Amino acid sequence: MKAIIFPTYGSPDVLQLQEVPQPMPKEDEVLVKVVAAAANPLDWHRLRADPFIVRLGDGFWRPKNPKLGADMAGQVAAVGSRVTEFQIGDEVFGDVGSGGFAEYVCVKEKALAHKPANLSFAQAAAVPVAGFTALQGLRDKGQIKAGQKVLVNGASGGVGTFAVQIAKAWGAEVTAVCSGRNLDLVRSIGADHVLDYTQTDFTRTGQQYDLIYDAIGNRSVRDLRRALKPNGIASVAGFTTLSRMLILAVQGTWVSKTSDKEIGMMSTANPNKKDLLILKELLETGKVVPVIDRHYPLAETAEAIRYLESGRARGKVIINIER
Repeated sequence: MKAIIFPTYGSPDVLQLQEVPQPMPKEDEVLVKVVAAAANPLDWHRLRADPFIVRLGDGFWRPKNPKLGADMAGQVAAVGSRVTEFQIGDEVFGDVGSGGFAEYVCVKEKALAHKPANLSFAQAAAVPVAGFTALQGLRDKGQIKAGQKVLVNGASGGVGTFAVQIAKAWGAEVTAVCSGRNLDLVRSIGADHVLDYTQTDFTRTGQQYDLIYDAIGNRSVRDLRRALKPNGIASVAGFTTLSRMLILAVQGTWVSKTSDKEIGMMSTANPNKKDLLILKELLETGKVVPVIDRHYPLAETAEAIRYLESGRARGKVIINIER
């Protein structure tokens, strides 16, 4: 089968499309014939070993698992002896961890759900990582409640487009921050108010919010604190540099302990079946609709990752696997 491999760390130029053996499912695994996969920032962070601490888990000198692609959707091709929920031919989606940029991938049964019938394979592949990150950042770190005023920074990106829609589904009044070219996009997915960050600094308008969900991580703790209401929470899901992330962690902890406002990084998104099914329900009811910017064939995965790294993607970037 064909798969994308990165045998060494570096730029997208090191990615290789190779013929590799087709995997065989273990007793608790499902073999999926991949139809579509989604690129995520975690792919280029792993590819570039950036930040450097990525090497502590992935291998110091070279990647221990040289495969990318966490999000995917496809059809079940085979099942292990202990698999009970799925059968050959079922359409599924989920977070596979790695290896999604390939014609076939083996996945633990518990990591999959049946694909919503109202979604294409590409739309379903767009969901897991960004959906988990938005859902858990709003619900767990942000403690979102109906009626709150919620601001989403980076609202037009992969995570941000899910955060806007999930916050609306929770009954929040949502202000979306993005560039001017994306204002209509975020309005179309339900934002009540929109701000062009090139024209308006949301931390200096005088408006304050119950919850700030920062999908970019480009604002200081002082900025976030200024824009929060008393007892407000800032849930930061992204980061621009390792040093900024460390500063946020230290200063955010201090603010959280010494004031009535809480600022901090959300925990790494935790892929799990319960939340995948919550996302599935939101998708089936139309409360959340995946936003897709571009499609690339498997052979052009390097170009897809370059585009994602540019920071200009509107929603998700999809890799179409040849069937």
